[in-house]
Amino acid sequence: MLASTPPSDLVTTDRLLAVFADFLEIDVSAGDAASDTLNTYRRQLVQYVQWCEAHQVEPATATKEDIKRYRRWAIETQGFKPATIALKLSVVRRFYQAAVERGLIPLNPAAGVKPPREKRDPAERITYLESIEVETLLAAVKRDGSLKAARDLALLAIMTLEGPRTVEMHRANLSDVIRQGQNLGVRVEGKRNIRVVPLTPQIATLLMDYIEQRQARTATKPSDPLFVAVGNRAGGQRLSRRGIRSIVDHYLKQTGLKYGAGRTISAHSLRHTAGTLALRSGATYAKCKICLVMLIRVQPAFMLTSAIGGITIQPYV
Repeated sequence: MLASTPPSDLVTTDRLLAVFADFLEIDVSAGDAASDTLNTYRRQLVQYVQWCEAHQVEPATATKEDIKRYRRWAIETQGFKPATIALKLSVVRRFYQAAVERGLIPLNPAAGVKPPREKRDPAERITYLESIEVETLLAAVKRDGSLKAARDLALLAIMTLEGPRTVEMHRANLSDVIRQGQNLGVRVEGKRNIRVVPLTPQIATLLMDYIEQRQARTATKPSDPLFVAVGNRAGGQRLSRRGIRSIVDHYLKQTGLKYGAGRTISAHSLRHTAGTLALRSGATYAKCKICLVMLIRVQPAFMLTSAIGGITIQPYV
């Protein structure tokens, strides 16, 4: 005999939250979700529950009209962008689907409630640096022999010319620096895959200079983070994603590249920069997609060469 669905007035918000907590641990990303993903889900759900409390809505008895009201609040009161609203609705939809699958409620009230459409050209969101601007950015790092300078230069060069995501640099450990024959690469873990980002000899030299300086100052082990904070307060701790973005923003602002006519450059823009430079050097769109998203990069599009007073970028031939 099938178990009957309990009356909704017996289903408390705490019970719904407990079921959703199980869902996060077991079902999201096939049970192997990154901690960042889980934290995002939790934050979004907390906001929805707080909205319910403020608007006298009981989550267990919410209707599709209530979910639409939540969407309207996100659009008109909060001014969230369509992509942000899409994330919020996705989390709410999964929240209720977990409850449906556990037999706590009969229907998912968020099913079919869609986010607003993006009204601007997606291409407008793609921002990148020109090659001469990349040279300016890298030249802004002081060559003072400090560990901070070595770290910043290696980090900026890898992100700008090789295109890994911020989170991939955040997650990388020393053991992820691998050698393939004469070549050096960094194994990175993305959203759904693990791949190797091969480094040009020049970028590999920058990375090894940083690692060797670090090892000369303190003992390290393979499981230690690749990029760490320096200084007295958080020295040796893994650079957070916010920390990486802060480093990138520091040099962008210092060089006047952060804000320009019709564009704002961010840490993610460095990923766009790598892809754009690769396309301009003659790489096909398919190769760039493989390079930035899916598999292993065969040959970098650009290389660094020494130049008086800074770094010059040339096509890799």
